[in-house]
Amino acid sequence: MNFDALYRAHHADVRRFALYLTGDMAAADDIASETFVRAWAADAPLHAVSLRAYLLTIARNLHRRSFRGRRRHEPIDAELADPEPGPEAKLASKRELQSVLDRLQSIAEIDRAALLMRAFHGLAYDEIASALGISVSSAKVKVHRARAALSATQDERNQR
Repeated sequence: MNFDALYRAHHADVRRFALYLTGDMAAADDIASETFVRAWAADAPLHAVSLRAYLLTIARNLHRRSFRGRRRHEPIDAELADPEPGPEAKLASKRELQSVLDRLQSIAEIDRAALLMRAFHGLAYDEIASALGISVSSAKVKVHRARAALSATQDERNQR
C-alpha cells in the first residue's frame, strides 16, 4: 500500500480518534498529520497486530506527549457535529455531542483510548492490548470500566 492510499484509507479514523482523545479539533488535526508523518518515516518494523492499531498507537502516544502534565481539556466546538440537519435536530445533536464529549473527558485516558479503539474503530481486544501495551484481559477490563463510567455519568445526569 502506498502512502497516499494509506492516508486516504485511515486519515478519517485517526483524526476522529485524536478528536475524541483531545476534545480539540486543531489538536486532532495536528496529531492526525503527525501520525502519518511518523508512520511514513518509521524505520522500525510494524509491531502492532494491524495497521489501524499501529496508527492509533502513534496518535495516542502523540496525544500523551503533547498533553503530558496537562489535566485540563478544552471543550470541543459543538458546531462541528453535523453540518446539514434542521434547527431542532442540530440543537439536539449539539447537546448530545457535547454531553458525550464531556463524559468522555472524565474517563481516564487509557480507558478512553481502549473504549474508542473498540467502539469506534472496531479493533479486537488483542489489537487494543497490543496498541496500548497491556494484556488482553486488561484491555477488556478497561473497555468495561469506560462503558460503566459513561453509563454511570449518564444515569447521574438523568436523575437531575
